[in-house]
Amino acid sequence: MRSTGKSRESFKMALDTLRKNKMRSGLTILGIMIGIATVILVSSAINGLNTNISEFVNTLGTNVLWIYHFEPFGHQPTTEELNRKKLTYEDGIAMRALPHVLAVDPEQTYQNFQTGLGSVSMKHGAHKIENTILSGNTEAITQVQDVPLLEGRMWTEAEDDRAENVVVLGHDAAEDLFPGESPLGKAVECSGDVFTVIGVLDRLPQPIGSGRNTQDNQADFPIHTFRKIHPEITDFWIAVKYDDPANKALVTEEVRELLRVRRKLRADQDDNFAIFSPDSLTRLWNQLTAGLFLFMIAVSSVSLMVGGVGVMNIMLVSVTERTREIGVRKAIGATKKNILAQFTVEAVTLCMLGGLLGILVGALLTLILHFAVSFLHASLSLTWVLIAFGVACIIGLVFGIYPAWKAANLDPIEALRYE
Repeated sequence: MRSTGKSRESFKMALDTLRKNKMRSGLTILGIMIGIATVILVSSAINGLNTNISEFVNTLGTNVLWIYHFEPFGHQPTTEELNRKKLTYEDGIAMRALPHVLAVDPEQTYQNFQTGLGSVSMKHGAHKIENTILSGNTEAITQVQDVPLLEGRMWTEAEDDRAENVVVLGHDAAEDLFPGESPLGKAVECSGDVFTVIGVLDRLPQPIGSGRNTQDNQADFPIHTFRKIHPEITDFWIAVKYDDPANKALVTEEVRELLRVRRKLRADQDDNFAIFSPDSLTRLWNQLTAGLFLFMIAVSSVSLMVGGVGVMNIMLVSVTERTREIGVRKAIGATKKNILAQFTVEAVTLCMLGGLLGILVGALLTLILHFAVSFLHASLSLTWVLIAFGVACIIGLVFGIYPAWKAANLDPIEALRYE
């Protein structure tokens, strides 16, 4: 109880000292406040981006594996990877017989992968759109991933087998070709042929950035229709839906063994294909955000160090100004421990106030960012708020301990003589 009472007394004395020097105290904690606000703002922005990426990955489907002749995420493909034998439609169909596999969708795409844009135009009457992405899928696409249909339907297996001229348009493609009207049942021209619109996709989430998602300017065809339009496209991207997350490793191994047999690989040869999942995108994003966090720490550390040095400087000045007061306190019975506690609490209180103000400023800036840049979805992270506040208190302790030690070790007789 005595210890608690002394702590309260030290805290009260610290507040009294800060009130007497409002301007000096305010300037001292400015560096701490800026550093903490920077941590809060950047962590909130990254937290919002992480939410966007998670929502985007969820739209790609759960319990899904992707197979391609190389992994396209996170690295530049080598010449050997680019020259590998392509996956085939038959490879995908063969995977449907595997245990635990619910659906398989062999897919093809016609677009410029360097720009992310399509390479063809589409027309309806006087309306025309450019840079449209064309893709071909089987009817199993609805089982493999969540297809956000705004209106209409996807094609049937029979329509795919007959390579019928039907198409499902992306949100922006339908909006630009058919402004103010429903496109269902109407015809569009593409690649020198005419197709009937049977469905329209809803707007897809934009993981990063603002404006239109390039994937909304797309046209989806049954896979056999797509192959009729662009027979020169030979490589397939295969999406596999399996039954249970617990079976991921088992399904991955079964797919690997199947492909090694079909591609006639010897036991001593490495896989000439890649099996990965939507988690690969999350891991890639986490690697990028790790760099952003390091940048955030570097920027905020400079400000916090400046603030910490400012706290040490002001506390040393305070010790000098209050030398006689320290002598009087020691003369009437204050111990080294009492003086050390008093000045340490003052430094920590100074930084704690700076931390609280920094959190308030950071929260206000996050709120402004959330509404001003709507696609970012910036949101406050309680974890980083607590970390930032803890860092502020630690800075007060680290940079305040030397001035407190100096005050505690003053000779009381010399202190009383000080003018």
